Amino acid sequence: MINLKTREEIEIMKQGGKILQKTIAKVLPLVKPGVTTSYLDKTAESILKEYGGEPSFRSVSGYQWTLCTPINEQAVHTPPSNRALREGELLTIDIGVLYRGYHTDYATSLVVGTVHKPKLEAFLQTGRQALAKGIAQARVNNHLGHISQAIEKEIYAKHFFVLKDLTGHGIGRQLHEDPFVFNYLDRPIEKTERICEGLVIAIEVIYSMGSEEIVYEKRGEWSIKTSDSGLSACFEHTVAIIGDKGYILA
Repeated sequence: MINLKTREEIEIMKQGGKILQKTIAKVLPLVKPGVTTSYLDKTAESILKEYGGEPSFRSVSGYQWTLCTPINEQAVHTPPSNRALREGELLTIDIGVLYRGYHTDYATSLVVGTVHKPKLEAFLQTGRQALAKGIAQARVNNHLGHISQAIEKEIYAKHFFVLKDLTGHGIGRQLHEDPFVFNYLDRPIEKTERICEGLVIAIEVIYSMGSEEIVYEKRGEWSIKTSDSGLSACFEHTVAIIGDKGYILA
């Protein structure tokens, strides 16, 4: 069941999104070689609370952290740790904020340090472009399949791969709500959900350099990585349909 949001609810989520963006703007400059993801996590939690928010991800049973911090082949849900980041590694920072009873969700991937890696930079740019093209399709009377198709075309046109078992999602009073927002077209577009005003979704582009397949890491219960240990990245925005088109909340 899809829970459409009122303008008032979306306004609360917009305020939460501002808290999230202020937080990430302070955390990203701290990403440097030698810094641990645990340090980034504790800093993000402190900033979120300073602005009046709470960590969304702690609403997931058993998850104790503010951030998910996948590195290199890790795709999603990797908890922070005392592992120090190294020059040239690929880091994803995934963060959610709970504000006045509503969640917003955001993720970005970046290269650690100042090393110049053209192939890796092209890989990341593909994810940004795929997300932008997906968001452009988030408008009234389109279908979710239009979003999925736009993302899929961009990723595969650059010879990368969608991690098909991982998807975007609805969001609101719960961190994860209906509907699923796929990064590939799994059925005819007209058979996917029609987009209407009040829909709020986390469009989450999760993709890799070399495989569509994922596996759980052997150590721990959370982290998921690519099956071939190839690099993975994630870009995510929370988007609300207001009037007839989509607006980025976070």
